Amino acid sequence: MSNLTMSLSPHIHNGDSVEKNMYGVLIALIPAFICSVIFFGWGAIIVTAVSVAACLIFEYLIQKYLLRQNPTIWDGSAIITGVLLAFNLPVSIPLWIVAIGALVAIGVGKMSFGGLGNNIFNPALVGRVFLLISFPVQMTTWPTPQGFATTDAVTGATPLAIVKAALASNGTEAASGATAQGPQSVSEILAAHGITVPDMLYGNMGGSLGEVAAIALLIGFAYMLLRKIITWHIPVAIFATVIVFTGILHLANPEQFAGPLFHLFTGGLMLGAIFMATDYVTSPMTHKGMWIYGIGIGVLTVLIRVFGSYPEGMSFAILIMNGLTPLINRCCKPQKF
Repeated sequence: MSNLTMSLSPHIHNGDSVEKNMYGVLIALIPAFICSVIFFGWGAIIVTAVSVAACLIFEYLIQKYLLRQNPTIWDGSAIITGVLLAFNLPVSIPLWIVAIGALVAIGVGKMSFGGLGNNIFNPALVGRVFLLISFPVQMTTWPTPQGFATTDAVTGATPLAIVKAALASNGTEAASGATAQGPQSVSEILAAHGITVPDMLYGNMGGSLGEVAAIALLIGFAYMLLRKIITWHIPVAIFATVIVFTGILHLANPEQFAGPLFHLFTGGLMLGAIFMATDYVTSPMTHKGMWIYGIGIGVLTVLIRVFGSYPEGMSFAILIMNGLTPLINRCCKPQKF
């Protein structure tokens, strides 16, 4: 009898199971979840719980009644999709929109391709981008961190949106010949709004649930590296590309372009680079391919952030590179024996 078993990706070569690695990723997400609860209170718990429950329910129903398969909802993949989807949402978003996002993430992003191992795009990002296009107001209303305070939430823009809007306003005033009264340079804009590097590092700013505390995401990154759940190639490629690209722009014109630390610690860059770009199924298999993939994500993210009309570009960059992953794998085949 043959001992060779053929199976779909993700393929793990160190003896671990898919379930073990999926739950390892969930453990790595705990610090970011704790920070989201500290900053946003009960809303963070409720949004995450609804997202996870909806993903589990939709995956069970689709596998059981549409695909006629034995449900595999406890392999951890649906739970991760639910958590990552929640981490890409504002705490104030209506729960029915969360459920729609979960349906799109599981039904369109994952199960329509045949389930785990067959999906081309990261399911959580498919759900997030669908919600962003369909419900732009709700998806860009960012309550400021207030913890468990019972007062009405105060909304504010993310640091990326603040800088983008202020620079656009400066450009409009300059084009019309008016004299700008507000801050002119990026550093002045950040100072005027009280945005500092420690705030961005520890999460004292507006944003989605899982992206505000960079230090918590880095702790999860270190845990996954120590457990060898992921390799360092994709996140480091993204970080290095963003540092080099934004560093060159900042040196060329420090008044109009923010420095590398600002881009690293704001928006969804940390969350995307560590937890979504490294998805086993939708990322390249070889180290060379991972470098190409990570550099592509970094370049696209900076281009969208700096030159596009939308202040954040991480989700779009990852999805674009997800679509190129089969081509990257084809061009970066390992050496045959």
